[in-house]
Order: sequence, then C-alpha cells, then structure tokens
Amino acid sequence: MDLDLRKLRYFVTVADQLHFGRAADELHIAQPALSRQIRALEQDLGTPLLTRDRHGVALTDAGRQLLTDAGPLLASVQAIRRRVARAARGGQRLIVGFRAGISVTSAVQLFNARHPEVVVDMQRIEGDDQTSMLLDGRIDVGYVRLPIDETGLRVTPLYTEPRVAVLPVGHRLAGKGAVTQADLTDEPLVWHADPSTQPTRRPHPNAGYLVRGVDETLEHVAAGRGISFLARSATVFHSHPDIAYVPIPDLAPDQVSLAVPASRTSPVVDDFLAAAQETAEITAECGNYEMGLLGSGAVAKE
Repeated sequence: MDLDLRKLRYFVTVADQLHFGRAADELHIAQPALSRQIRALEQDLGTPLLTRDRHGVALTDAGRQLLTDAGPLLASVQAIRRRVARAARGGQRLIVGFRAGISVTSAVQLFNARHPEVVVDMQRIEGDDQTSMLLDGRIDVGYVRLPIDETGLRVTPLYTEPRVAVLPVGHRLAGKGAVTQADLTDEPLVWHADPSTQPTRRPHPNAGYLVRGVDETLEHVAAGRGISFLARSATVFHSHPDIAYVPIPDLAPDQVSLAVPASRTSPVVDDFLAAAQETAEITAECGNYEMGLLGSGAVAKE
C-alpha cells in the first residue's frame, strides 16, 4: 500500500490544529471532504489516528507516531521538488547555510577549486530554522550551532569556540576582563530557544523574551531585560553601542557542526563535507583572529 502524500498533508494540518473546521479553512477545502480524506487514511493504515467527541479532537497513539514521522517525510518531498526545480534551470548548484559568525569562505574556496562547475550559494540561517531549512531543501548543507534537533539529519562536529557574556554597558560587570558563571547567578536570561538549552550549569530565570537571532538578542539586552551568551565569533559581526562582551571561560563552549539531510546521498555534498572538515581549523582560527582585531579596535563597529 502506497502512502498518499495528500492525505498525509491533510492529517498533519488536522493534527496541528486539532480542529477540523480550522484545518479545512487552512487547506481551502470543505470540512466534509477533509473528514472523508482522514477516514480514508485511517482505513489505509488500518488504525484510528484521531478521536472525535464532544470534547474535541485528540490524537491516538498511532496518530502521534504518524505525526512524528510525517514531518521529515513531507519536508523530504519538498526538498526533492526544490532540487529538481534547480536542476531544471540548468547547471549544478549547492546552497550552503551558515549561522552568524561562522565563516564558510575557506571551505567554499577549496570546494570550488575541486568543482569549478558547481555554483555555491551561501545563505544566513537562524537557530530556529536550522533543521527545517535542511529538511525541506532550502539549503543543502548547513554550518549549525548545537543544540539542534538531529532527527532526519547527519551531523558532523567541526570545531568548538568559546562563548562570551552579553551585558548592557551599564552592567556592574561590563568592564571586567572576564566573568564566571557564579558572577551571573540569578541574572535574567534573554534566550533564543527552550531554556533547557541554556549552556550554563547554573539555571537562569527566563526574562520572558524568547528572541530570534543575534540582532533581537542585542536589542533586548541593551534595553536591560536580561543578559545573554554568544559564540565569540558572532560578536565580530554584531557590535552595539549599548552592549559589552565579556569572556566567560568556565561556560561550555559553542559546538559548530556541519549538517546534511540523512536521506541525501550526493557526491557533491560529500565533497563539500570533506572540504569543510579540511578547513575547519582555518575557519576557527579566522574567528579568533578577527576577535583579536575587534578587541584592539581594528575592526570597525557597525
């Protein structure tokens, strides 16, 4: 029995909404037609996926399992469509995503020396997009910062780099040469993800601001809403007149890795991975060098 992708997409929408009416509106189909498609999918799979009663709609155990598996499958289909569309436009193209502060220049130059026929595009990505952009084909490979949801991905560690504390310039510790985690105990934290991903051994109270990207983090910290942490290399490209960066040596380092979809088999992607591994030390040293220039005032502020 082949799994009908249209029915699967309908199911995911209902599972996300837990409401047939709202799901039908989102899918632009009539609610009775949507109900028939879900019943047909349940018949195809031989098990109920949803329970429906006067209290609403809920997922069965089988429905929860299907929802978990459906996301990567539908994203993979979207990735195939994107890659086919790019191939139809002619020529080979590789899209490399990267997080703030990570230089991909050395790897791209080495890869292009070996594959001059492949056009390499580079695209900035944010933390909450890392997995989805890889799975749905918006990027082919990604320089990512951990933690990341590794479901459906192949993740290869490249190097680590120190983190710094991000403080308002008027903070009591802003002028220090270095701080410790103990120095920052009880400081509210402006963070970009689930607080369980905090790199500290000492949990911080959440400031109530979940931010997306470095720029939003700096604005919230500058406004006095909490402190934060950044990989040291990211600070090279993100200066702010109301922000101070202070080394915090006892904080867990940031892990930079290269991620590709686990289902993707491509000699071109494998060759880029090899180039990234060969140049990882150069990339890390580049960040350290630029950080030294920033500290000496040789790198201009934005």
